Amino acid sequence: MNDTVAPRFPLHLQMLAGFVIGLVGGLLVKLSAGDASWVQDVTTYVTGPIGQIFLRLLFMLVIPLLFAALVTGIAEMGDIAALRRVGVRTLIFTVILSGLSVAIGLALVNLLRPGEGVDPAMARELLARAGEGAASIVQKSREAPGALDSVLGIIPANVIRAAADDDILAVMFFALAFGIGIVLAGPEKTATLQSAIEGLLEVTMTLIGYVIRLAPIAVACFMYNLAALFGVDILMRLGAYMATVLGALLIQLIIVYSLGVWLAAGKSPLAFFRGSQEAMVMAFSTASSNATLPTSLRIAENELALPRRVARFVLTIGATANQNGTAIFEGVTVIFLAQFFGVELGIGQQLTVMLVCILGGIGTAGVPAGSLPVVAIILGMVGVPPTAIGLVLGVDRLLDMCRTALNVTGDLAIATMVAGRAPDPEPLARR
Repeated sequence: MNDTVAPRFPLHLQMLAGFVIGLVGGLLVKLSAGDASWVQDVTTYVTGPIGQIFLRLLFMLVIPLLFAALVTGIAEMGDIAALRRVGVRTLIFTVILSGLSVAIGLALVNLLRPGEGVDPAMARELLARAGEGAASIVQKSREAPGALDSVLGIIPANVIRAAADDDILAVMFFALAFGIGIVLAGPEKTATLQSAIEGLLEVTMTLIGYVIRLAPIAVACFMYNLAALFGVDILMRLGAYMATVLGALLIQLIIVYSLGVWLAAGKSPLAFFRGSQEAMVMAFSTASSNATLPTSLRIAENELALPRRVARFVLTIGATANQNGTAIFEGVTVIFLAQFFGVELGIGQQLTVMLVCILGGIGTAGVPAGSLPVVAIILGMVGVPPTAIGLVLGVDRLLDMCRTALNVTGDLAIATMVAGRAPDPEPLARR
């Protein structure tokens, strides 16, 4: 890992400061200048590019980091039996937490029924303002491959092309197979190769350590853009919907994760959340599980004291395959829009929505707004116009930040649960 000297002002506090500065600055601009043309110019040509440069630098390093971390984590297992134990525990906990997350979201949206209180005139205005964005999302959902093609697509015919296309699941499959191959071949034949991959991981983490120093500036830019363009008006208009999503996210975060780390690992929930706070802030700021992966890997080992072989395996897979916040958002959004358009969904239909949301949470790209095409697909399945997604686009950025924070915290919770109560034995492959 990258052994940089910790700053006097911790990074997560720097990011919080950037968050406050950007938010307050954006709201002041919105209140004083409104929709003036220069506000759009600043967000388009100054703060927007700064935030994108930060994300692009992180995404540039995500593929080599994901490959090296997953291969190294598997190789350090030392034998297939250990890999099987960790893999089975990861799968079980992922399915349990994902199922609970969607169940909580659907229960809350059925109880509060926020879709019945939206003013039709306001809805038409929101749809008109977001028409182009909604049409783009619907087009992406139509271009999405079918179920069979999606399953087959996990196995890459060309891993280089998969990496170039940012097909994270395909790259993960190759890394998983490559790591298993190293274990089967034995350390005496693969020591040099494994050392090279560990070197790639160290180099990637070192570079990411320097990129992360830009995070407070990028966070300030993200929040400035959000506040300057939308202000608080749109939040008030969709307040009931947002409250439902945030309520479900908080229940999953505070109750489900606390019980999980306490029952499965015997760990204090307060200690877990205290150790996870930097990753939570990074996830909230970037709205990307993939961009937060380097931070999650570092604090899992340094702050939560998790076995590095478990952390690398679980967190690397979890960045794409365990997205509880995304599953909650998808479920609540679909039922909310169904309520608004007067489409009553029976128990069977809602169970179908629940299943698709769980599967969607597994396959959704860990990038900003990666879940919106999935929502459009589900809307079409239940008889709601897919373009209705335009109703929630105005508040999606903020909700995306919140659900990503839950996704990343869920990855750390599962890593903690998989590690359990036992100390980390010295793996055979570690030197």
